[in-house]
Amino acid sequence: MRISARGCARIVGFTGAAAAAVALAACSGGSGSKSSAPPSPTVSTTTTPSTSAAPQAAAVDPLTGGKPSTNKVVAVKIDDTANGRPQVGIDKADIVYIEQVEGGLTRLLAVFNSTLPTTVEAVRSTRAGDPEVLGQYGPIAYVASGGSHNPLAVLDHSNLNSDINDRGGPGFQRDPNRPAPYNLKANLSQIAKVVKSVPARNVGFTWSSSVPNSPVGSGSIVRTTVGNTAVAFNWNQKLQRYVRIINGAVQKTANGTTIATPNVIVQFCSVTVYTKDRDVLGNPNYYTHTVGKGKVVVFRDGKAILGNWSRPKLSSPTSFTDRQGKAIPLTPGGAWVVLVANGTALNK
Repeated sequence: MRISARGCARIVGFTGAAAAAVALAACSGGSGSKSSAPPSPTVSTTTTPSTSAAPQAAAVDPLTGGKPSTNKVVAVKIDDTANGRPQVGIDKADIVYIEQVEGGLTRLLAVFNSTLPTTVEAVRSTRAGDPEVLGQYGPIAYVASGGSHNPLAVLDHSNLNSDINDRGGPGFQRDPNRPAPYNLKANLSQIAKVVKSVPARNVGFTWSSSVPNSPVGSGSIVRTTVGNTAVAFNWNQKLQRYVRIINGAVQKTANGTTIATPNVIVQFCSVTVYTKDRDVLGNPNYYTHTVGKGKVVVFRDGKAILGNWSRPKLSSPTSFTDRQGKAIPLTPGGAWVVLVANGTALNK
């Protein structure tokens, strides 16, 4: 059954009262600038003061829900086209964002903390919206191959500590077995030693092995689009994870590891044309507004939980709450966050 409304995502695969609830939950509600050229993010290092007499170690890792890591956080811009596959090291990322870029294509913004692999490939160029997505993580290390003038200027005015290959940054190497520009490798273990960063902090995720919220309908498949690119995940009961599917095939890394995650978060956002950055063919980039609020569908354990996301300012964590206003917990082990435009169909 297809549920649609002006300005709302269409979600298929739910019936009866559940379908109505899904339609309501997926309606566009994201706030964000409607300008085609969003201003540079405001740098903020505000943190929440501790209420205890002395700092206390986190009980769980804020990015995985597992044992806390002593590593610093490193984010990497990674190719997400056929030319850049099979990717290397993406299976080691704790959090991965899928975002729209020019020409209807997608790229990945992968956040590493629990593991810092010696090889991540293929590293690509920055986009103007990346500092906004990553602002909630604090002054972390950010790795990219390069970028156009405007996105680099936005990056330089952000709170991120950038490591850019085209500027002679450390930790990069070319893969002789792949064609440029899809052959840039980054050694995150090396980069973390020389580029300033911080440990993982709360960015809004909560973790629980149980599902306290009432799911609406089946969440065994995820089908949507980012730009003109199909995005799909299938729940694998044996792995207890969602495996990424492209053109009907399960995706694997270069070493044969299945690309999978215990949680898929479909976050509906305002996405606007960004004319200050164009590709060589003149196609404008797109800016995904992740500060604001909107609808969200969280997929975990083969179930779908409907709710809302909210992030009032750049330094704020992103909260994910159900229809009763309670935090939506994720299964420990990390997540992929699919940043889709308001009005995008889900499970069509």
